[in-house]
Amino acid sequence: MARPPLTLAALATAAVPGLEVRAVRAHTRKSHGAFDAVLLRTTDDRMLVLRVPRSQSAESEQSADLVALRALTPGIRSRLPFEIPEFVGQAPIDGTRAVVTTFVPGAVRSADELTEHDGIATSVGLALAAVHALPSGFIADAGLSRQTADESHEAVVELIGRAADTGHLPAALLRRWEEATDDASLWRFRPTVVNGALAADSLLVDGDAVTGLIGWASLAQGDPARDLHWLLTSRGAAAERALDAYFGARAGEADGHLPQRALLYGELELAKWLLHGVEARDEEIIADAVGLLDGLVESVHDHSSEPLSPETGPILTVGDVERMLDETPRENLPREAGASLLTDSYDFSDLERREAGERDTAPFDATAPIPLDLSDWGDAAQSDDAAAGADAATDAQARRNAASS
Repeated sequence: MARPPLTLAALATAAVPGLEVRAVRAHTRKSHGAFDAVLLRTTDDRMLVLRVPRSQSAESEQSADLVALRALTPGIRSRLPFEIPEFVGQAPIDGTRAVVTTFVPGAVRSADELTEHDGIATSVGLALAAVHALPSGFIADAGLSRQTADESHEAVVELIGRAADTGHLPAALLRRWEEATDDASLWRFRPTVVNGALAADSLLVDGDAVTGLIGWASLAQGDPARDLHWLLTSRGAAAERALDAYFGARAGEADGHLPQRALLYGELELAKWLLHGVEARDEEIIADAVGLLDGLVESVHDHSSEPLSPETGPILTVGDVERMLDETPRENLPREAGASLLTDSYDFSDLERREAGERDTAPFDATAPIPLDLSDWGDAAQSDDAAAGADAATDAQARRNAASS
């Protein structure tokens, strides 16, 4: 049973000595029913949030979030272009504890809304890049998790194995995911600071600007692609702009295979949902997960899903790529198809396919390879040439219109 707001307001005065509450109301942002939470206005016009966990898992999450917030010192916070909550106080209650933090203003938007147009998509890309650009030393100082590239790879292999052991994982997806884990080039990256559990509802916005980021329980050092998986499943028209802004802000520090790994992590969210259903012995969740996995199989076999492990040539430095771009003639460049973001819209009509110049879908072949391309993503700087920019914009729109997830 949920605790009344007035009871929680009284608890806040115990958690923060000298606190005087002027107004209180229920607060549900990013609680998902796991917390009793209220928004408090104090007599000195501060806005605070008090949350009390309603389960053991919620209590563990809150404890991890508290450790992360304390690790994010004022010096670290000053490097971020947005606000994050600050710890204010805590008090025991019914075998657990209530935690009071500052309130970060801003609205929650869906992934599609966060990539709806260039302005907000650019702010999203810059916000994610700022997190990944943080110096990583404080992660070790706070005793937070640190995962190497090899360990990230091993964790993915283990997750895929567990999903396969349930007997519910389609063979086509198992093959697709194993091909990605077998591609050594995909796992050559430099670990960064990561939020670790970042989703669209983690970001708070005001107009076209990201103003806050909440939910830091999984703060760690690891694969930056983990924070971008939700971005590659968005259907916003400017999703590619968010990735452009991200790569631009990382200034060559982001590896070229990050989009493929982010896509893999996005697909593995379905495997996690399946495992949750199996572990909870919930047939409804299992059936839902199986349906979602079957939908992903369809998108793979109709070639509307992007590759996870494309064939690649020699690994080039940013300087090498920039020189190649400078030396490439701009006239009569061949048009390139099939390099767009994954979205979660899987079905296009035959008319749309004909307008996009595609041939009719070939008969289903569960053993056929899936040749897909994301080679245009990477850390190379883009040319300022106007004609090339126009061609690139046209190509990107054509690819997006032809792609689905």
